[in-house]
Amino acid sequence: MKRSALWPWIRMFSLTVLGSAIFSLGFDLFMQPHQINIGGVSGVAMLLTTLVGRGSVGLFSLMINIPLFLLGGHHLGKKFFFGSLVGALACSVFLDLFALLSIPQTDVMLAALYGGILSGVGIGLVFLGGASTGGTDIVAKLLRRRFRTLPLGRLMLAVDLVVITLTGVVYHDISKALYSAVPLYVSSVVMDGLIYGLDYSTVALIISDEFSAMTAAIEEKLDRGVTILDGQGGYSGERKQVLLCAIRRRQVPQLKDLVREIDPAAFVILQEAHQVLGEGFRRNGDEM
Repeated sequence: MKRSALWPWIRMFSLTVLGSAIFSLGFDLFMQPHQINIGGVSGVAMLLTTLVGRGSVGLFSLMINIPLFLLGGHHLGKKFFFGSLVGALACSVFLDLFALLSIPQTDVMLAALYGGILSGVGIGLVFLGGASTGGTDIVAKLLRRRFRTLPLGRLMLAVDLVVITLTGVVYHDISKALYSAVPLYVSSVVMDGLIYGLDYSTVALIISDEFSAMTAAIEEKLDRGVTILDGQGGYSGERKQVLLCAIRRRQVPQLKDLVREIDPAAFVILQEAHQVLGEGFRRNGDEM
């Protein structure tokens, strides 16, 4: 097999193992000692160890993951199947391995925050590699095939809420469920930021009679391309030129000043863009 063909697999397995290790470290050091549940299969496994009184989180995670990861592999292809297999095995091993580490004494809220951050980074790396750690990750992936516009983090958040609710029931303490909501939300935000990028951009729609001067100024002073769209006023019926431009968020004040100088009567719409791919922004590539 050529090196170019091997690289995607190497990248996937490397990110999967690294992400699984980071997730497991956050779980064992911060969440399990305080009975904080992050949801997912590891969360279910933690509840099972409490109810059964024996076994380990890693072992129960692997037992639950087997049918789920087989289902995900069947629907999502060979590469995701093998990536999920590596992720499920790596997580099970790391969860039991890091459980042997000495647990730092931390405040419950700090444990929830840092556990959520490490979990989000870990799962985010796994998804960036095109794999999964199994469990609700696979469920979220399957749901994403149907609801393409919904971020993975939000899908996982919805699926894991059931596990979070059960935490309060199993430990007979509603505060456990309330604290568990913190890392669950933090991890989803961190993961979405890692996958989709934190550098949000802004799309500007500008309607102005001075569209030629406006276009030249944007290209020269902001170093951004402009697309001119043909428009028509709904009331007046007059033909209008609409400027479409994607800019960095930090360039918004400059754009406002520029428009104000050239045409104070211009009509401007600014809208946040979740992702902008192409020249001057993120490189085009495969998305999750």
